[in-house]
Amino acid sequence: MLVDSHCHLDKLDVSAYENGVQGAIDAAREVGVNQILTISVDLDSFENVYAFTERTGVIASCGVHPLHKEGLLSSPERLFYLASRDKVVAIGETGLDYFYDKEPELHVAQRESFAVHLDVSNQLKLPTIIHTRDAKQDTLELIKSHGSLEIGGVLHCFTEDYAMARSALDLNYLISISGIVTFKNAEDLRDTVRKLPLESLIVETDSPYLAPVPHRGKKNEPKYVRDVAQFVADIKQIRLEELMEISSTNFHRKFSKVDPSDVLL
Repeated sequence: MLVDSHCHLDKLDVSAYENGVQGAIDAAREVGVNQILTISVDLDSFENVYAFTERTGVIASCGVHPLHKEGLLSSPERLFYLASRDKVVAIGETGLDYFYDKEPELHVAQRESFAVHLDVSNQLKLPTIIHTRDAKQDTLELIKSHGSLEIGGVLHCFTEDYAMARSALDLNYLISISGIVTFKNAEDLRDTVRKLPLESLIVETDSPYLAPVPHRGKKNEPKYVRDVAQFVADIKQIRLEELMEISSTNFHRKFSKVDPSDVLL
């Protein structure tokens, strides 16, 4: 089994497939992908994201991306209500991003929204999917002050340093590796992957963004998670099949609400 632990089915370019998104899902299944976690980035579009869970093997998250300025949360009620649905298995993506927007007022709003997400994660006992960029200290401090050591979550599309990854492991977080690990300028990330224990890693596409080598320049899609898995397996010097098994086991251990037998058809 192989899981694409983070993608955006509602944003895929599926013009190459006669049957649209189902074509992309079928293509993923044909290369060994058995489950797809499609990610929410704002609550106003959540219904579009959740609609994909009508397909077997597709589950969803619920949350607001830190760069979605208009949707950042100051209260938990709506998030709690939407995230209580059966096939919502995680809160997020949420977190902090000080890289793309340097406005201090936005950072304050991001921290408030992130804290709301972590509080709802605790209430619903769902892991939190975190986007973090140039905000290492604040991210870790909020996880410590508002998160649950028992529940934890995932640092998705990880690009920070080994020290942050190590701190996240101590807080019961997994590290999710995307196609960035294949990029020419990502040697520091590859070195981090070498150092991290296998039981701390999962893989993702973050599609339609960040297509891995050898698909650079194309729109990313869930089937390319196999290329990410192969690259990570090569770094760890293990067989692809072993990496697939370990990463999916890690995924199901963290996302305990997911039924491993609910696979793509």
